[in-house]
Amino acid sequence: MLVSKSKGINLHRNSECRSLLRFLILYITLVTLLLLLLGMLHYKSQEELMFSKKRALLSKYADEQYKAIKKFHNDQYPQSVTYPRNAKFRSAIHDLSGEKIFSLMKHKPKHFGRDIYRIEETIHFLKPLDDNYYLGAKYLFIEVDEDFLWRDNVIKDIIIYGTLTLFVLAIFGFFFVGVFLRPMRDSITLLDDFIKDTTHELNTPISAILANIEMMDKSTMGEKNEKKLVRINIAAKTVSHLYQDLTYLTLSHNRKSKDEWVDLKQLIQDRVEYFAILAGSKKITFTLDLKDSALFIDSIKIARVLDNLISNAIKYNKRYGTISIVLRKQYLSVQDTGIGIEAKEVNDIFERYTRFNASEGGFGIGLNIVKSIITEYDLHISVKSVLNQGTIIRVDFLKGTIDA
Repeated sequence: MLVSKSKGINLHRNSECRSLLRFLILYITLVTLLLLLLGMLHYKSQEELMFSKKRALLSKYADEQYKAIKKFHNDQYPQSVTYPRNAKFRSAIHDLSGEKIFSLMKHKPKHFGRDIYRIEETIHFLKPLDDNYYLGAKYLFIEVDEDFLWRDNVIKDIIIYGTLTLFVLAIFGFFFVGVFLRPMRDSITLLDDFIKDTTHELNTPISAILANIEMMDKSTMGEKNEKKLVRINIAAKTVSHLYQDLTYLTLSHNRKSKDEWVDLKQLIQDRVEYFAILAGSKKITFTLDLKDSALFIDSIKIARVLDNLISNAIKYNKRYGTISIVLRKQYLSVQDTGIGIEAKEVNDIFERYTRFNASEGGFGIGLNIVKSIITEYDLHISVKSVLNQGTIIRVDFLKGTIDA
């Protein structure tokens, strides 16, 4: 079974919700990233504004300290030997080569080419001095503790306004998507109604065709007419199988499950006999290895599982191929000798509207129905496939659902 995906419109509302959810997640993610970027830019601008204000203040402090140093230099002997101090800031002086002369600062200066910068929790301001070299100093540094109030206010504003903006844009995105989804939703509803009506109308003619084929006296037919009848029978059963799938797909939610003990061995034999004429058209043979096994399940639903597994094994098998069906108490497996599935495609085969080969007919709903029934009854289904060799689909039964 070679998978060639041909995905169509999903009629289920939950698919529409998933699409809406994916879009909103992507939309909100992009909006969040944009808001984060704007928040970072706002933070940087406020930081620059803070440095600008600090630059003016620290420049004033530097002028005050320079005057004090100048006075200290001129008056230090013999009145005082104490370096000028100020409670509003800390300072340091360095010579022309950058060597420290004296310092009251917490941190050693890092830059001699920038006038203002941050170092840990403090802010440094550099004032190059004139060539008088009071106390031998060429560079005067002013250090103050950083006031983080500006940062707290900026972060608070970013969080508050960013959250409000994100909330408003999320609501806008939700309604924006709803407007654009409305035409698609109307089309889906129209298509859904069409399928239901068409499915209902198919029942009577298909039943009549199959019933009349069974009642025909083939012994009086010539070989040519008998071959024509076989082709009619194949076509009618193909349409009948599609009708059963469409009926289950569109109307199963209105039907209450009637679980009972189902003889799987007998059911498999009956379904193989039903599909024998379809398999015969491709010269496909069945190999059955069946042990007695019963499953507590809705008989119509397990029939849909078997019909779709067998139908797919026929549809995607090669001419003169083989279908091997194995039944044990704990599991059921259907193996074909088709052209297999690529490893990367195996997980997609149960998706609705996924078809195995573009040249084959069908809507790609059969295995999706199988998966939904398997999931409903907490069974387990697995797929093993080798490209150009074939595929094995196995259904494992849980203890308590099988007749011990």
